[in-house]
Amino acid sequence: MIDAVQALTVLLIIGVTGLIAWLISPYITGVFKRKPSRLDKILNPIENFIYRITGVNTEQGMSWKQYFLAGLLLNVLMMVISFLILIFQGVLPLNPMGFPGVRPDLAFMQVASFVTNTDLQHYTGETTFSYLSQISVLQWLMFTSAVTGLCMGIAFIRGIVVDAKDMGNFYVDFTRSITRIFLPLAIIASIIFLALGVPQTLNGYTAVKTIEGATQTIFVGPVASLDSIMQLGTNGGGYYGANAAYPFMNPSQISNILLISLMLLLPTALIFVFGQMIGKKTESRPLLWGAYILFGMNLVVAFIPTLPLVAPGIETRFGGFMSSFYTVTTTVATTGSLNSALLGNHPLTILAGFMGMFIQSIPGGKGVGMMYMVMFIIITVFIVGLMSGRTPEYLNMKITGRDVKLVMIAFLIHPIIILVPTVLSYATGAVNALGASGNSVYTQVLYEFTSAAANNGSDFLGSQANTPFFNIATALVMLVGRYAPILILLALSGSMIGRKRGGTTSGLKTDTPVFTVVLVASIIILVVLTFFPFLAIGPIASYFKGWVNGF
Repeated sequence: MIDAVQALTVLLIIGVTGLIAWLISPYITGVFKRKPSRLDKILNPIENFIYRITGVNTEQGMSWKQYFLAGLLLNVLMMVISFLILIFQGVLPLNPMGFPGVRPDLAFMQVASFVTNTDLQHYTGETTFSYLSQISVLQWLMFTSAVTGLCMGIAFIRGIVVDAKDMGNFYVDFTRSITRIFLPLAIIASIIFLALGVPQTLNGYTAVKTIEGATQTIFVGPVASLDSIMQLGTNGGGYYGANAAYPFMNPSQISNILLISLMLLLPTALIFVFGQMIGKKTESRPLLWGAYILFGMNLVVAFIPTLPLVAPGIETRFGGFMSSFYTVTTTVATTGSLNSALLGNHPLTILAGFMGMFIQSIPGGKGVGMMYMVMFIIITVFIVGLMSGRTPEYLNMKITGRDVKLVMIAFLIHPIIILVPTVLSYATGAVNALGASGNSVYTQVLYEFTSAAANNGSDFLGSQANTPFFNIATALVMLVGRYAPILILLALSGSMIGRKRGGTTSGLKTDTPVFTVVLVASIIILVVLTFFPFLAIGPIASYFKGWVNGF
């Protein structure tokens, strides 16, 4: 178990991050409500120029279908352009190391990974992608995928607002998110990372002589800028294969704490934005309390074992405590960056990681995590309505049968796209290509598809999964796991526009501690009943294998 100092460290990091998120939330709300700002003199001309050359009518609202299609088509266009850059990077500029073009199946998997905000990596970054690919594909998609998720979350909130007429304009939200939120925050974070010793250069790699006389290649590049957006946008894709365990990417305990804080910042801020935009700040309470109670429960599970300071796969600069804290945080925020090897973590830490990815809303990714928590709230009020014999309501709106069907479809998509490809990987023999054996491989494969479905990106397999089956399978899982739930939840929100509001009859207010307890219990029961049998297969098989071998 952790000691008092370590517990205080966790509370301080989460508390300070939450405070900053609360402080910046009115600004984010103002950005999407298009309130006057001191930045208007600088940014309005830039944004108006973008609208003019792209032909965007800033006053035209969109239905939920138009909003979703606008985001989807823009994402598909970026996928096509990025795919071409990757497969032809060998003949394109900014490639001082002379890396060849990327194999098509790997290129497809990686553009799908980065455009869906997953950043699952089946490659070693410092030996695979040119500077052009790192900047114009990976880092750019980190911005656009993060912005897409944020915009979809904001559109979802708009549908719930009492006097809503439409979902807003995707192109306006997209532009303002980049110019007024992500770019300023990413620039500030990049400068801090530079000051902490993270490299930022376009010069080629350097070969040096070590004190033993051997030759070592110093891998540098545009790392600080990637560090900032990979965490701020809950992306997680690292410049290096070792991700945040690599000293150049995460050089100290200070940078490690900053990485943790950045991945929690915007998902937490969006919870406050939810209450501010719907005009009832108290409705942020169940989202915030529920998310962080579940987060705390995951941390308790991860901190149960007493990990040694240096375990196999644990980065010695951070130790078991900060490695476990980082792993749980990166999975609950669906970020996916890692400061230690997953194989070096205790099984209970991996279990906590699974739970974070199954739930996806503690607090989840920015925008989408908040949408999932509202989904769980609607499921909970429906269950309470059944138990009390009254019509379920949320925000003074009656929850219809269609609403319940939509949220249940959105919920069930997740286990389907995890379990079906896991079974197929064994049925087709694709798992044999991983070059590993044993019951732990099942857990690794299950984790791979869980990470892909949750748009998380942390995984056991890494470049080991660079096979046609796993590249294509995970790409399809990521695409479905990203866009299908957003489509369904936007349809839910869109159906609430203009819906009649009335008095609450369910007898359970949704902004109270009592409801939060019921919400947390509902989430745990739903997730455990859905996934526990499959989580248990690996450990049970390992136990019986050892039991049989004992005879």
